[in-house]
Amino acid sequence: MAKHTTAREKRKARIRKKLSGTTERPRLTVYKSLKHMYAQIVDDTTGATLAAVSTGSKALKGEVKEDDKTAAAKKVGTAIAEAAKAKGIQRVVFDRNGFDYHGRIAAVAQAAREAGLEF
Repeated sequence: MAKHTTAREKRKARIRKKLSGTTERPRLTVYKSLKHMYAQIVDDTTGATLAAVSTGSKALKGEVKEDDKTAAAKKVGTAIAEAAKAKGIQRVVFDRNGFDYHGRIAAVAQAAREAGLEF
């Protein structure tokens, strides 16, 4: 029996055909679930995750407890930018992972830009 491919998965595949993270400019990928927001920086040439932050991680879990989802997404964007700077990463390629660039996805991107990452 064939597995059903969602529209978001189709958009994700279309985006990932054109987008790849390198050592000089890794890929900042975001994922949102109904409760949480995840962001990670990936070097696709080596297949390594260089930094990862989520609303469930130890660094942010206490801070985002009473925030709404968009405010929590902004904190994730700021935290991933700080983690990237600690690793010496200044420029990234943004991967919206098939989601619309709207709401929480845009909030992560905007907060990361304001914290100093270049897209």
